Amino acid sequence: IIPSSTGAAKAVTKVIPSLQGKLTGMAFRVPTIDVSVVDLTCKLGKETTYEEICAVIKAKSEGEMKGILGYCDEPLVSTDFESDSRSSIFDAGAGIMLNPSFVKLVAWYDNEW
Repeated sequence: IIPSSTGAAKAVTKVIPSLQGKLTGMAFRVPTIDVSVVDLTCKLGKETTYEEICAVIKAKSEGEMKGILGYCDEPLVSTDFESDSRSSIFDAGAGIMLNPSFVKLVAWYDNEW
């Protein structure tokens, strides 16, 4: 496992300009054929629960973001997401609520798709 830089945070701010200056990131290079994971730590503007966050993401993945955002609550590994065309698959079982306004979210994506 090799700590490295990534352009992912910069790319996100090009798509969502309001996140400029609020987002940074780093990568851990692991010798796998493909599939990457995002570990996103967020300080929230209002208190919530992990269950509420999961419910919103699941609803979006089944509604307006179907085919773009996925939702997974099964214990899967990186190879399970190979050739998945969705931009991001939220892993409900991997995230944690650190406190009511601080959460760690995890999502998978096939970086070679």
